[in-house]
Amino acid sequence: MREIRTNRTPSPVGPYSQAVEVNGFIFLSGQIGIDPESGKLREGFKAQVEQIFKNLDAILEEAGISRENIVKVNIYLTDITKFKELNEIYEEYFKDVKVKPARVTVGVKELPLGAEVEIEVTAVKK
Repeated sequence: MREIRTNRTPSPVGPYSQAVEVNGFIFLSGQIGIDPESGKLREGFKAQVEQIFKNLDAILEEAGISRENIVKVNIYLTDITKFKELNEIYEEYFKDVKVKPARVTVGVKELPLGAEVEIEVTAVKK
């Protein structure tokens, strides 16, 4: 097992790794829309989702892989009525990926730091 860490994303807000590699699988911890430069949560749903995807890309790159390697996405929304808006941003993020990952989207009461969305992914090295 090896830890994957980059300083191009915010440091974890708790005692956990940004990502861990085990037997060719990369498990990325859930990301909320924190801007790594300011250390603050981005304002607004769309801005948070876009920041999350930037942060995920940075971690994937540090692991030596890309969006193409994502096999599963778990999404947590504090407002399930944002599902359609989420799908529009999500579709753009994965537009060049041939095989779209499996996914689950769950409505939750609240997330750390008042975030509106949290996304975690599992990827595999090909």
